[in-house]
Amino acid sequence: MRTGSSTVPRWGAWTARLALALGAAMGMAVSAGSAQAATPITHVVIIYQENHSFDNVLGYWCAVNKRCNGTRRGRLPNGSTVPLTQPPDIVPNVVHTNAAQRTAVDGGRMDGFAKISGCAKATGYACYSEYRPAQIPNLIALAGRFAVSDRTFAMNPVPSFGAHVELVAQTLDGFTGDNPHVVAGNPIGPGWGCDSFLDAPWRVTPTSGIVNVPSCVPAKDGSGPYRPSPVPWVPTIMDRLAGKGLSWLLYAGTGAGAEPHQPRAPDIWSICPLFADCRYTAQWNRVVRPSQVLTDAAAGTLPNVSILLPYGPAGATSQHNFESMRLGDNWIGRAVSAIENGPDWGSTAIFITYDDCGCFYDHVAPPAGRGIRVPMVIVSPYARAGFTDSTTATFSSMLAYIEHTFGLAALAPADANAYDFRNAFDYTQTPLPPVALGRTPVPRSELRRIAAHPADADDPT
Repeated sequence: MRTGSSTVPRWGAWTARLALALGAAMGMAVSAGSAQAATPITHVVIIYQENHSFDNVLGYWCAVNKRCNGTRRGRLPNGSTVPLTQPPDIVPNVVHTNAAQRTAVDGGRMDGFAKISGCAKATGYACYSEYRPAQIPNLIALAGRFAVSDRTFAMNPVPSFGAHVELVAQTLDGFTGDNPHVVAGNPIGPGWGCDSFLDAPWRVTPTSGIVNVPSCVPAKDGSGPYRPSPVPWVPTIMDRLAGKGLSWLLYAGTGAGAEPHQPRAPDIWSICPLFADCRYTAQWNRVVRPSQVLTDAAAGTLPNVSILLPYGPAGATSQHNFESMRLGDNWIGRAVSAIENGPDWGSTAIFITYDDCGCFYDHVAPPAGRGIRVPMVIVSPYARAGFTDSTTATFSSMLAYIEHTFGLAALAPADANAYDFRNAFDYTQTPLPPVALGRTPVPRSELRRIAAHPADADDPT
């Protein structure tokens, strides 16, 4: 057992192989589930990018190589179809509010995307698009070597605020999920959370009217919001990990351990400020600059659970609308390469996904109540090579994987009942080696354009 970042033994893989060997020698049937119970994984990394559907990122690659469920055409509201065109490197802007996503899904018909702002015929149906492998070579290389889930859906049809609350709490806690907004007369703090002085729409019950409340999940005693709030306290995965003595870090835009506050955009996704129990406690010290993941990986000091969030002026690594897809793919390549080539590679599982649809076309209808399908690439020495996991999953599945790996209690019914990606792993296989990743040059003209037109820090879309 290595001290420092990890508190979980690493001999699980040897135990699993021994169990299989003894079972075979004795003529006993040993199930895959029992082998999965003995895991070599002591580090889980979630790379949480911004705003893309499955078809938009992996659909072309899947359709061409028949590896997974992708498509080359999209359905319009009148029932006709159009080709999914190749988008530019700078991601088009498409509205992706709760209402817009429901319009796009259209009760499961997946034909309403052209009705949402930014995707009408006048834009050339901008959201009916899919990236080619040459535009995102690192993600495609990882998808080719390791595992892909082609049935992972967002927990709810919500934009980034709700998706970040849900990721760590497994509930919207009454928030509709739509992004916070400025309140006239209030000062403006950083980001979206408890110190932002912003409000967000909230419902007392699923069928009640909407009211505006501080965009903050209060502490148990109700403290945290800038004014009294009816929102109840809920636990987070950070609480669960800390309660069991396990280590965690949010590699995010700002925080006690990060750079001084930058422009607001990097902080809107950093998760911790959304919860008073994180922002106003020692948990705030577990928020560090994203680039620290590179040094932690090289040193073999990754925590048990890492959540790697976008960073840079206006979120330059995020692949968000108005940002560069290449810059984000380069960052994914740097981060994963650092882990692959570091001491913790042999005990790590990485989940690379996107927080919402963006809202780009996808042809697979989500299960009732779920959000639009999102990319999910699973990278690990113990991921099944070239495997496609088509079991229905959501973001809750990543939390279920963490909870089952480290023996944690579930946070809510969502993760308690979630599929945990177990089919995508084989802890008895010969560990897979790293895959070589690179850097794609970004034209200077694009970098100048991004610098001159930064994304809106409030992300009203």
